[in-house]
Amino acid sequence: MNPNDQNADRFLTLIRESRRGKFKVYIGMSAGVGKSYRMLQEAHALLRSGIDVKIGFVETHNRAETVALVAGLPLIPRRKLFYKGRELDEMDVQAILNLHPELVIVDELAHTNIPGSKNEKRWQDVFDILDAGINVISAINIQHIESLYDEVRTVTGIDVAERVPDRVLQRADEVVNIDLTADELIARLREGKIYDPAKVQMALANFFQADKILHLRELALREVASAVERKIEVSRPVGTPGRSERFMASISSNPDTARRVIRKTARLASYYQSRWFVLYVQTPAEAPDRIRLDLQRHLINNLKLATELGAVVIQAKGDQVVNCILEEVEKRKVTTVCIGKPHVNLVQIILRTFAFNKLLNKLAESDTDLIILS
Repeated sequence: MNPNDQNADRFLTLIRESRRGKFKVYIGMSAGVGKSYRMLQEAHALLRSGIDVKIGFVETHNRAETVALVAGLPLIPRRKLFYKGRELDEMDVQAILNLHPELVIVDELAHTNIPGSKNEKRWQDVFDILDAGINVISAINIQHIESLYDEVRTVTGIDVAERVPDRVLQRADEVVNIDLTADELIARLREGKIYDPAKVQMALANFFQADKILHLRELALREVASAVERKIEVSRPVGTPGRSERFMASISSNPDTARRVIRKTARLASYYQSRWFVLYVQTPAEAPDRIRLDLQRHLINNLKLATELGAVVIQAKGDQVVNCILEEVEKRKVTTVCIGKPHVNLVQIILRTFAFNKLLNKLAESDTDLIILS
């Protein structure tokens, strides 16, 4: 490409970025901490200051405090859609774009849209709104962050179906944590401020337990701290020395191990605001005509997950996995290699010791770190 064309493209990117709306996200450890309440409070304050604020979508969950705050705020009517014989409401993205308010409130960022909508997920609707130059305030619970899926499932025992890629929070101009202690949150639950009284006991016996809440609270605090760190890194003056880490996750066709390695590497790359890669080496034993169909399906899904989380996916072929890893490390200037903890028996350990030692020695020579993820 001609250097002048490259300069023009960079300038065009800067122009587009300056035209995008600002994006603020309220994050919390669970339902009921007060994210929607805080969003609506802010909307009222902005409206009093003369800002053209409208509600694109708010889910009150029939909580009295939240319902009361909706009053007095201009609402953009929702779309009515029929799906499987039921009438359902969805946010009317086109109406928001047509009205073009200065700022729009959009709740439930991880929501999955009704099939047939323009976008599959609400966060994609939000990106369309931001690209149109409209500012957005939104909210999400920590358990809906994609790279935290495994940790959240381990802590809570819940398989969170609706998730957003980490890049959604990375795009936010401001991330605000709505924090409560475990005792305060459980007290709100008992007072009927989160769920209907009939659901309180079940919630106390499952999700709303002090140890689970404390762990999720820690995750939320860490996420906001990382967001602040990212903001500082991005705001560095040009030419200031900064980090130059490059992570590479080396995965196998083992579905569970691969997913964990991908998500944990994504967290590391997100923290350091760095490029990262996912490498899968196809050995002769896993050639398309030899690999099990279920493993092939899981592999495709894991590579798709890596792409959604922002990785550059590399697929190589070879019977020496270590050699392929070392080749890509040198080629991509990788500073840290992440692999899963091997699940092997004693015989396999003996057979693989030489290859593993070779990997360790070669990485040490190139000053590349190795992280073995559990």
